[in-house]
Amino acid sequence: MKGTIRLIKRFLLMMVCVVPILFFLNLALFIAYTWRERSDNGGWQAATKVGEELSIGEDGAYRLSETGQEELAKYGAWGILVEDGTGNVIWHSQGLPQEIPLHYSVAEISWYTRGYIADYPTTVGSRGDDLVILGHPKTSYWKLLWNTFDYGLIAGLPRMLLTFLAMNGLLVFLIYMTLGTGILRSVKPVVQGMEALPEKEIYVREQGFLAEVAGAVNRVNEKLRAQERALRRKENARAGWISGVSHDIRTPLTMVMGYAAELEEDTSLPEEARKKARVIRIQSMKMKNLVGNLNLASKLEYQMQPVKMEEFHLIAVLRQTVADFVNLDLEGKYPVHFQCQEGLTVCKLRGDRELLQRAISNVLNNSMLHNPQGCHIQVALQIVEGKAQIRLMDDGVGVEEAQLEALQNIPHYMMDSGNGVQLRHGLGLLIVRQIVAAHGGEVGLDHGADNRGFLVEILLKL
Repeated sequence: MKGTIRLIKRFLLMMVCVVPILFFLNLALFIAYTWRERSDNGGWQAATKVGEELSIGEDGAYRLSETGQEELAKYGAWGILVEDGTGNVIWHSQGLPQEIPLHYSVAEISWYTRGYIADYPTTVGSRGDDLVILGHPKTSYWKLLWNTFDYGLIAGLPRMLLTFLAMNGLLVFLIYMTLGTGILRSVKPVVQGMEALPEKEIYVREQGFLAEVAGAVNRVNEKLRAQERALRRKENARAGWISGVSHDIRTPLTMVMGYAAELEEDTSLPEEARKKARVIRIQSMKMKNLVGNLNLASKLEYQMQPVKMEEFHLIAVLRQTVADFVNLDLEGKYPVHFQCQEGLTVCKLRGDRELLQRAISNVLNNSMLHNPQGCHIQVALQIVEGKAQIRLMDDGVGVEEAQLEALQNIPHYMMDSGNGVQLRHGLGLLIVRQIVAAHGGEVGLDHGADNRGFLVEILLKL
C-alpha cells in the first residue's frame, strides 16, 4: 500500500514539475520563432538611405542612384519625396501605383507616416527638410497605429510578471492538492482491498473514478469466498470420510490378521495353506499401514494431528527405529548399516519423537515394499551447517526419472487421474515430507549411489 501511495505522489509531483518546464520550453520556442520576425528596422533605414541617394540634376530634377534603386528593389517598395511646406510630391520612383496621391496635407502626412497609404504599409525618412515615404507590399508588415503604453504599466511589468507566476503556481498547487487528495481517497481503499483480498473477506465502496475497479474487486472477493467455503466443505467431508473408513476398517482387519496368524502357526495344516495364510497376514498388515498412513496424512494436512514438542536425543531415536525394523525382518533380507558422524555422541532435537519415528519407519518400509527380493539399507547421521542430516539409502531397484519427478512435485496424497480422484502412489514418502515440514525441516529425494537404489535425505533444525 505504501509503495502504491508513493507512486501516486511521485506521479503528481512529476506533473507539478512538468508545468514550469513546459512554460520555459514554450517561452524558448516562442523566442526562437519570433527572433527573426522582430520589428524590422530595415524598412525605416531603407527610407533614410533612399533619401541620401536622391540627388538633383542640372535640369533641376531629382534622380535616384543605382544604390537607392537596389534598396527599393530589395524591399519591393515604391518611394515618394514630399516637399516641405507645399505637401507636393516632387519625386517618385518608377512603378508608383495610380491610387497613391501626389499631394498631402499636414494631417495626411501625420497619418500616413505611422500607418498606411492605400493599404500599403509605410516607412519614412528625410532628405533635408523634405519627407521621404516608402510604400511596402501590402503583406509585408502589420503596423500598430496606436502603440502607446502607460508608463506605470511598463514600470510595473516585473511586479506583474511575478504576480502572474505566483497566481499560476498557486493554481497548480490547488490543482495538485485537489487531484492528489481525490486520487488518494479513491485509490487507497481499492489498493487496501486488493492487498487484503487473499487473506480475508473485504468490501470496497464503489465510488470515485475507480468505482468500476472497486466493483471488480468486490466481485472477485465474493467469488473467492464462495470457492473457499465450497473447498472447506469438500475437504471436511473428505477428512471425515477418511477418518471414518480408518475407524471402521480397523476391527475387521485386525480379525483377518489374527485368524491368518493362527492359520500360519497351525502345524496341522499343509505347508501350502500356511504359506497362503502368511501372505494374507502380510498383505493385511500392508493394508493396515496404508489406512493408517492415509489417516495420518489427512490429519497432518489439515493440522488435526497435534505435534508434541519435546526435547530428545535424535541418535537414540534413530537406533531404536532401526532396531525395530530389523526385528521385523525375520528372514534377514534387509540388513541395515547405521553410521553416525565420528565424534558425534549427543544430538539433541526438539520435536515429536513418535512422528519422527514414524517418518523414518516409513522410509525403511518403503525400501522393503519396493524391493521384495531384498536390499541393503544404509542409515547415516551427520551435522551439516548446524542441521541434522539423516540419509536413508538403499541399493534396490530404485525409481525412474518420471517416478522421481512425480514424487517430488505432486503435493497431495489424492490426485485426479482424469477418471476421478484416486490415491497417490508414494503415500508413505508424502507423510515423511509432512512430518518433517511440521518440524521446520526439508526432505530431498534422489537416486542412490551409482544411480542405483533410492535416497531420502532429511534435514532437521537442531
